[in-house]
Amino acid sequence: MDSIFYTFVILLFVAVVLAIEGGYQWWNARHGSAAKRIESRFRAMSAGGQVQKERLSILKERMLNDSRPFDRLLMRLPRVRSIDRLLQQSGMSWSVPKLVGICAIFPPVVMIVLSLTALPIAIAALIALASAGLPLLHVLRCRQRRMRKLERQLPDVCDMIARALRSGHAFTSAIGMVSDQFSEPMGSEFRITFDEINYGVSLHDALMNLATRVPVQDLRYFVIAVLIQRETGGNLAELLDSISTLIRERFKLFDKIRVLSAEGRMSAWVLGLLPFGTAGMMMLANREFLSVLWEDPAGLKVVGGMLVLMLFGLVWMRSIIRIRA
Repeated sequence: MDSIFYTFVILLFVAVVLAIEGGYQWWNARHGSAAKRIESRFRAMSAGGQVQKERLSILKERMLNDSRPFDRLLMRLPRVRSIDRLLQQSGMSWSVPKLVGICAIFPPVVMIVLSLTALPIAIAALIALASAGLPLLHVLRCRQRRMRKLERQLPDVCDMIARALRSGHAFTSAIGMVSDQFSEPMGSEFRITFDEINYGVSLHDALMNLATRVPVQDLRYFVIAVLIQRETGGNLAELLDSISTLIRERFKLFDKIRVLSAEGRMSAWVLGLLPFGTAGMMMLANREFLSVLWEDPAGLKVVGGMLVLMLFGLVWMRSIIRIRA
């Protein structure tokens, strides 16, 4: 009896250990670092937009085979691919269903918080609905920051490829050197391009995918220059040196413009936030003093006219200080 009991305990222990190990292996295969790296690679290649139809269908099938029904339904909606490309360009690990879920969670949470304040239900509902766009604004902000960093790294990339070409390396191996030696985000983008070339994608399609994934104007000039040089011939190293010099001179001009327009941007921020800050302080001091603005019909018209005039003024100031060279 004792031997049977001990055997049962040992077998139960082994079964529990094997179950834990199997659960860990399953989780690691779907959510581990290698799985995330492969998924991001597939997303990047499918978001490139210039892959052949057969390869693109394989990538889509690979992306959606193991996804949940909600994810597959979401991927069938129009413009979802552009949102996925936007997430890819932002450098975030979010997926489209996660972004949609976060946008859906924000309004009820904000509505519950605002219900504890003295704001009217109508205004609180409008603020809660507007909060659904905050995650998308965060993604756009991350995308803008990443695109700016990519643009700043591009002159160094051109210099490195030019030096590699002068030392006798092929253009493909120069791309591989950029992917290995450059930091994020430029290194990962060129690593995807280098892998696409190794997987059999032509250099033309791989560079076009790079220009699609990274919508930076200077990078598109780089891609167009390389593709034209491959068809017409010429010294690509000197061409890349000219591109890097031109980009650096444009950066100097933009920095000078940014310094000269700093006062205008600060004025726009102050004039735009001052009414809301003043109203908030008046609400804390005397809540009933401003209640006429949303309880009286004339007050609602005044608020609406004020918001329209403020929006017009901010757009006008932005058009004044936004100088493109």
